[in-house]
Parts: sequence; structure tokens; C-alpha cells
Amino acid sequence: MFEVSINNNEYKIEIVKKEGSKVTVSIGDRIYDLDVIEPEPGVYSYLYKGKSLEYNFFAKEKDNKQYEVVSGDKHWDVEIIDAQRRYRKNRAGDSDDGGNFISTPMPGKVVKILVQPGDEVAAGTTVIIISAMKMESEYKVLADRIIKEVLVNEGDNIDGDQPLITFE
Repeated sequence: MFEVSINNNEYKIEIVKKEGSKVTVSIGDRIYDLDVIEPEPGVYSYLYKGKSLEYNFFAKEKDNKQYEVVSGDKHWDVEIIDAQRRYRKNRAGDSDDGGNFISTPMPGKVVKILVQPGDEVAAGTTVIIISAMKMESEYKVLADRIIKEVLVNEGDNIDGDQPLITFE
């Protein structure tokens, strides 16, 4: 199982079964039975429900985790999301994605909590420090926020994607 972002919408994808060119894929809660071939590098031809579809994948980065996918006059920005990419994104200060909580993409340990419920924090404020992979990361809010709840304590071991702090 892996995650992808397609035009900034995240999906979980799992290859359920593969036999030769026939592949059963789960995307979110939908199942697709496909017949897939790669006639040339970066070009994939899919047969789905009797329809033939062709998609061209153009790598945007050297690590082949960001692509522009083109089919006819349609195109999609696709990013493969893995723990390392989530970690780098969060480390760059994109911890608060505008949702209702902050989480970390990988397991770690809570080093320091810098806020309490009811605190009003300004955009760019570090609210929690997490240690993971022998590195400390500061998690910041990107917009002005009010802290609703702190769900962990200093010294706690945490799981990846576990909510740590919620906002009002």
C-alpha cells in the first residue's frame, strides 16, 4: 500500500493482485481490474472495462516521486507520498496543513510541547518538537490558531499519523 497526491487530493493505493499484465488495484474504496502494458518508458496503456486508455508519465524530479501525467488534453500532478517525503515536508515547516490537528508522518518521541489548550498562536509559531530518526523537528502552524487540545505529553512515544494537537 502507498499514498499518492493527485492534484492535491490524497489517495491510498494498493495493488491487490497481479498476474502478468492483469492488475487489480484498490484506490480509496474502489477496485479496478486493469490490463496494463508499458509500450515505451513512461507510457502506460490501460484496458479498463473494454476501453483503452493511454497515460504519459513525465518525471518532475530526479527521485521520480513527482510526475505530470497526461492523457489526451487532460493532465494531473501526481506525487508519491512516502514517510521520508512527509518528514521533509513537515520539517520544512508545512506541519499545519490547514486541518484540525497536527500529526507527524512517522513514529517518534515528544521532546517539548510549547502550547497549552486555549493558547492563541500566530502563523509560524512552533507548537511541538518531535524526535524521529535521531533528528528533532519543529512543528509549526501556518495560520493563526487557537489550541483546543494537546493529546500527548512530553516524553511520550508516538505513532506515525497520530494526532498530537488539535485546533478550534
